[in-house]
Amino acid sequence: MDLRTAFFALLLVVLGVLSALVIAPLLQYVLAAGLLAFVLRPAHERLEPKLGPRPSAILLTGVAVLAAVVPLLVISAVVLGTAVSFLDEFDEASVVESARGIAENDLGLEARQIDAIETAAHTEIESSLSSAVELALGELIRLVNASLEMAIGLAVCVFLLYYLLVDGDDLVAWLGDVVPLDPSVRDELFAEVRVVTWAVIYSHVLVAVVQGLLGGIGLAVVGVPNAAFWTVIMILLSFLPAIGVWLVWGPAAGYLATVGDPLAAVVLLVYGLTVLALIDNYLRAIFVDRGSGLHPAAVIVGVIGGIYLLGIMGLFLGPVLLAVFKAGVNVFTRVSAEDGDQWTAPEPNANPGSAASGAEKPLPESDGAD
Repeated sequence: MDLRTAFFALLLVVLGVLSALVIAPLLQYVLAAGLLAFVLRPAHERLEPKLGPRPSAILLTGVAVLAAVVPLLVISAVVLGTAVSFLDEFDEASVVESARGIAENDLGLEARQIDAIETAAHTEIESSLSSAVELALGELIRLVNASLEMAIGLAVCVFLLYYLLVDGDDLVAWLGDVVPLDPSVRDELFAEVRVVTWAVIYSHVLVAVVQGLLGGIGLAVVGVPNAAFWTVIMILLSFLPAIGVWLVWGPAAGYLATVGDPLAAVVLLVYGLTVLALIDNYLRAIFVDRGSGLHPAAVIVGVIGGIYLLGIMGLFLGPVLLAVFKAGVNVFTRVSAEDGDQWTAPEPNANPGSAASGAEKPLPESDGAD
């Protein structure tokens, strides 16, 4: 390598590092745009001949925004409504009276001791109020900053989604040209990535949504309070295989049994052990087995690790990244095995001297002439 080539390679490394630093703050939104473009690509290919590339991309981008914003608004409304109803039902006087009754009857405290404890508690609360206000203001400022960063990131995600739908083929073709792989290996790698990515989307996202919605329907039928809120919680928990929705419907069945409704508790228990367990154990397994998806243990690692690395979007992106890595390992293993099969060792009985470089050839036999 001459000096100019070395300098050019060093320049590319420096520019690559700077580019990575530029993309790093928006990495989760860039990856989310790529995943959405991958999911919407088949629809874009059907609409493009009828509408054109740009109108089709605009339409699908709008659909993606609505599909993301509407559930977010619904979830926010459900959580806010649950919190408001809890605050409305909360009776401070009854709680204080219950606490006084426990202190008098169970702990054996006298009335003057209870009054002294209440006075000390009120004094402590009033003295801590100023620090609590400062803490709340600090958290509010951090929340506003996080909201602004998220708004900017989502705007970048929307623009990237549009341009990936319009110019995605050019990007894939450019990657195929610059990646130093044999065309057959490159095509096999892209095909493997496509298969495992769809498998993870089906077994991870689709199963979670179906299982959470069916679990919420079961809670609503048996009369569990705030069924809409618990449906949202079950959808989120369904992203974790082997953990899943039983963390909600199990305690809910116990709650129904304790409040004097054993029939509803039994119905919910049977529903959870049959319908919900069937979805988690069989539907998820079908997508994983048929689609060469990830093992449930790898999905759990991808979800939790993705949340640590990429925030809430890691819930979706973490398992997909592990699936893409698995696809690369599978292709590399097959290509290495094929290259090994093509190599043939020399025959063991071959004359070593005949294969040696520069070996002398035997002289022709003399015919007896001088």
